[in-house]
Amino acid sequence: MISANEDNKTRQQIRIPSYGTDADSFLKPSSFMDLAQEMANASATHLGFGFDDLQRSSLAWVLSRMHIEFPAMPRWRDEVELQTWHKGFEGPFYVRDFRMLDAQGHPAVLATSSWLVINTDTRRLVRREHLPSELPVDTEYPDSAIDTPCPKVALPSEGVEPAGSRIAAYSDVDMLGHANNARYVAWAMDCLDFDLVAHNRVRSLTINFNKEVRPGSNVEFFRAEIPGGWAVEGRVEGVSAFCVEIVLVRN
Repeated sequence: MISANEDNKTRQQIRIPSYGTDADSFLKPSSFMDLAQEMANASATHLGFGFDDLQRSSLAWVLSRMHIEFPAMPRWRDEVELQTWHKGFEGPFYVRDFRMLDAQGHPAVLATSSWLVINTDTRRLVRREHLPSELPVDTEYPDSAIDTPCPKVALPSEGVEPAGSRIAAYSDVDMLGHANNARYVAWAMDCLDFDLVAHNRVRSLTINFNKEVRPGSNVEFFRAEIPGGWAVEGRVEGVSAFCVEIVLVRN
């Protein structure tokens, strides 16, 4: 049950399902992305600027950047509370934070995300000054799951190697007609050796969405080792579609 409260923070009680976990029963990062996306829409809808509200003007929210920290990765059957709220503007971005708490109220997942608005007919970004109306100031919530907005990330200049490719297909595409944000994270995790991710869990993840991936697009993956983990980039026709930094810790 999702509940939107008078403090502008939206909450949901969740029991971690088996289909959202990995071989060690930990919540997959891509599964957290799925949960966060649904919560973001529920919160925005309650506050008057959700998917249906924007669609009346042929507009839609698109996720541009996200930084996630996993201080205590939830596991299958854990009872958690997922919270979200929007923090207003940071440059061109609308900033929304997330906090997942365990049954004792301790942080299990912390995240901050940066969003833009596109015109769904032209596929172009729409600046705030060109929107039909501004977000009401009284819908913001003065709290931070992570203090600083998600940074820009890029592959290192050295040590880059090919990591396979994929044609964007039915299972990747969402109702906006492009690859869903959670699929980029799943693709990136699949670019890492299975033994590595099977015996290590994700400590933090930072992703930039640089270009939408449409059905039938051939996405070529590249990876490079970074301190504590790996960076993965997906390119379409030589242009970066996304880049993610994944920091790992031993299970």
